Amino acid sequence: MQDEIIRYENAGISFGNKKVLSNFSLCIPKGKKVLLKGKSGAGKSTLFKALLGFEKLSEGAVYYKGKALSPQVAWQVRKEAAYISQDTDLGEGPIKLLLEEIRAYKPNRGKMNPEKFHMLINEFELEKDILEKNFERLSGGEKQRIGILIALLLERDIFLLDEATSALDSGLKKKVADYFLKHTDWTLFIISHDREWERNEVEIVNVEKAGSG
Repeated sequence: MQDEIIRYENAGISFGNKKVLSNFSLCIPKGKKVLLKGKSGAGKSTLFKALLGFEKLSEGAVYYKGKALSPQVAWQVRKEAAYISQDTDLGEGPIKLLLEEIRAYKPNRGKMNPEKFHMLINEFELEKDILEKNFERLSGGEKQRIGILIALLLERDIFLLDEATSALDSGLKKKVADYFLKHTDWTLFIISHDREWERNEVEIVNVEKAGSG
């Protein structure tokens, strides 16, 4: 039996007095690729944030590697899983300096291989001088690709992808999806409206249907 990575048990989400999701259960074993689909406001991103410890479920529970979420477990998730959101914000200044700050963070020491970074720049069609540019001046698509590159350089094998390709053209969406999906050992938990993620190897979960079942 595959190792369990993420599990939701009868999870519920409320915004104020409005309940948007209830009775959501899902188990994601190691190496599984799962795509969450549903209308905006259905609570998909909140499911991610609850796993990371940034939001609380209104009901039910979430587990990571068999352990119920707690501040300590949420910290473990943040160290072991790469989270890529729709709006990547690394701050201001040259990208090379921002990368040095990320590399200096204790869990990341010894990672961020420069050769791999340049390989990924070519893979995702970024300009060779991108490191010299100020992050805040990049386009939305360039920011998303930089966020993806950094996540890949952290050498993790669990990814939470929240509309991570929304600002890319269809060709780049496909390239990014191809890159992630070719790694059969990676665990992918995806939120996206992009059809490029809808593949045979990806399990599609409709949040509305799951909440009503």
